[in-house]
Amino acid sequence: MTDRITKAVIPAAGLGTRFLPATKAMPKEMLPVVDKPAIQYVVEEAVHAGLTDVLMITGRNKNALENHFDRVAELEATLERKGDTAKLETVNESTDLADVHYVRQGDPLGLGHAVLRAKMHVGRAAFAVLLGDDIIDARDELLGRMLVEQGKRDASIIALLEVDPENMHLYGAAEVEVTDDPDVVRVTGLVEKPAPGTASSNYAVIGRYVLKPEVFDVLEHTEPGKGGEIQLTDALMEMAGDVEGTGGVYGVVFRGRRYDTGDKLDYIKAVIQLAADRDDLGPELRPWLVKYASGLDTV
Repeated sequence: MTDRITKAVIPAAGLGTRFLPATKAMPKEMLPVVDKPAIQYVVEEAVHAGLTDVLMITGRNKNALENHFDRVAELEATLERKGDTAKLETVNESTDLADVHYVRQGDPLGLGHAVLRAKMHVGRAAFAVLLGDDIIDARDELLGRMLVEQGKRDASIIALLEVDPENMHLYGAAEVEVTDDPDVVRVTGLVEKPAPGTASSNYAVIGRYVLKPEVFDVLEHTEPGKGGEIQLTDALMEMAGDVEGTGGVYGVVFRGRRYDTGDKLDYIKAVIQLAADRDDLGPELRPWLVKYASGLDTV
């Protein structure tokens, strides 16, 4: 079903205040996860699922994003002159990944507003939204499954993760009904970051969406919600009622590995986990980690 969905939208306009002062002059999306910026993992995921037309919603001081996915003729010429083909390939990899476009969000009015800024580029076709803070392990399928479900059900699809009920206040929470597939649920309600102890389930919305273009029509009349921002969750809540033939909203339950690079502690964990799993770094890193951990005071 991926032949009819080719566009991915990546909102990347946030200020990254949780990582100050590192993000004072560098976009949070460019923070390295081992040896690649976090945003490259997200673009690679989109491309792997067949989405080669990528639109990034950016803001001020995000020029580094554009530079990363652009050619660097002087660097390429230097590496070629030195015969360093391995490094040249890694440099060209990000340049050749996808057809990447950019549009400024302008006013920081929330995720829903950022998605709405993609309307002119996307047109009247279904499209994917990938949040840059979430890295999905390349070994675990998610986006491809969501694209299949979108084509099968002609609905909007969101990614869900079962989390500890005590942490539900950190996420958008989904009310769901079971379907004939244990990994797919019908979404009947959504609440953005519910008060502790009030969530009706432990299904949390994570940063992957495959949306029908009707979401733009809904977002255009969605009033600012929590935090004074236009919440994508509020628009999806309206669409979950199958308003005006939107097809409703379904959730694909993800049971694989996800890394949250928007949180300091989870970012550190992501770097360690991904590095430990690599063939070039893992054999030396894993024994060192075991030795280091054995000497830690856990109290």
